[in-house]
Amino acid sequence: MTKIFFKTFGCRTNIVDTQIMKTNIKDFIATYDEKDADIVVVNSCTVTNGADSDVRAYINKINKLPNKPNIVYTGCGSLSQGKTLLQEDKINKLFTPNHKENIDQILKNSRQSYEAHDFAHIDETIIDDYQDKTKAFVKIQEGCDFSCGYCIIPQVRGRSRSYEPSFILKQIKTLVDRGFGEFVLTGTNIGSYDKKGRYSLPSLLKDIHDIKGVRRVRFGSVEPSQITDEFKEILDEPWIAKHLHIALQHTSETMLKIMNRRNNFKTDIKLLEFLSQKGFAIGTDFIVAHPGETEAIWQDAMINFKRLPLTHIHCFRYSPRKGTKSALLNIDIDGNKAKERLNYIKEIVEQNNYDFRLVKQPLKVLIEKEKDGVYIGFDQFYNKLKIKSSIDIRKKWINIKDYEVKTDYNLGSAFI
Repeated sequence: MTKIFFKTFGCRTNIVDTQIMKTNIKDFIATYDEKDADIVVVNSCTVTNGADSDVRAYINKINKLPNKPNIVYTGCGSLSQGKTLLQEDKINKLFTPNHKENIDQILKNSRQSYEAHDFAHIDETIIDDYQDKTKAFVKIQEGCDFSCGYCIIPQVRGRSRSYEPSFILKQIKTLVDRGFGEFVLTGTNIGSYDKKGRYSLPSLLKDIHDIKGVRRVRFGSVEPSQITDEFKEILDEPWIAKHLHIALQHTSETMLKIMNRRNNFKTDIKLLEFLSQKGFAIGTDFIVAHPGETEAIWQDAMINFKRLPLTHIHCFRYSPRKGTKSALLNIDIDGNKAKERLNYIKEIVEQNNYDFRLVKQPLKVLIEKEKDGVYIGFDQFYNKLKIKSSIDIRKKWINIKDYEVKTDYNLGSAFI
């Protein structure tokens, strides 16, 4: 049979989308070696220029392989980059994400392009396994109703629409039956999950917990305004991971207005302090060098930033995306200054994380992988733990009380 290799870029939602494609492959066989593939399916990310560059570099690499596999391109970049790549003969076939459940037929057809995009589309595929994963990813919604000035994702994912609760619960039950105990809820903007105002994300979480076999639930990124009083009521539940990723993007009120964000620092810090008091590790997104980020604004932002109890961060340099409001603004910060600012906030959060881990607590760790006798997993705070073991403990839950705090991970006592 024709062999297919899937390459996934970007977010957890793309991980789910790739698995949906794998589930719908009937007349082909998946391979885990691109050098052995007849077809390489590239599930792309286009959130930044850097993401586009990474995808293009990978495609160039594949085009140089001796086996010369056909390249099929999909994902968020299919709307922003796909046509250009097709015209340049960099790829052999293109389809937008709403066609992914028809991948078997698409790959068999000679037609090159499937671009008619349906922004109301909701997948109907129940994923029955994640062969190469330890925890399971479950998509609960698609799209975003926010209009942040720098972001192209609403243009390639559409407006927010939510999956039916019954579908999500069926998906989780199916994966529990396959042995999965940890679930990561994902989507373009999961905090907007809502079924016509009658069924919220906290309601969904309560129903998920009722499924026997669910041991831990993690979340994708949530907006500050989406942590409602109802949401706060479930945060003490032991099955909720003690890590939340709250998308702030900046800590200057001026910059937040320029970015067309809905949050503000005064309420952000109250929320993060509340979560910290409940023992949560807290992550965020942060954009540096967005147009308008003067030195004075940056210094003001850093005063605010240092007050936040952040333990994890996803920070990146601003990247203009054609078709967004921010792309119309002048970039007035050079690359070296942007890199300096990026490294500065990374160092702050790395130190915060180290200090957080120094206050030792019992850890519940799901072991994910092994390398040279060292097993690696993540605890309830989404911190990495390494541990040596003479027995195979992959996919096992272990409780750790005795461990050493290293610079960027915890080192557990050896299993014998």
